[in-house]
Amino acid sequence: MEQEEPIRLRLPRNQEIFGIIDQRLGASRLRVKCLDGKTRICRIPGRMKKYLWVREGNIVLVEPWEYGGDEKGDIVYKYKPNQADALKRQGKLKAIENVDEF
Repeated sequence: MEQEEPIRLRLPRNQEIFGIIDQRLGASRLRVKCLDGKTRICRIPGRMKKYLWVREGNIVLVEPWEYGGDEKGDIVYKYKPNQADALKRQGKLKAIENVDEF
């Protein structure tokens, strides 16, 4: 019996929330459905543009802006498919199960 190697997961800190990418808008901007029920226009910060490649349906961590945080935010982290499955197994993404894509 082989044991699975544990997967390290980055969980939300402070104001961060889970989200799922709904639409790519261009110019490193995306429309993201967040687990708090709001849809935000998020951007990929300049320091991460080269390293963070995202598609519709990816699960990401969003940090809402201090001002206008209900409509805008920054993408801080993208989960890989195996990390997203682990989050679902742990029950952290229960609200996403209600979304039609999954």
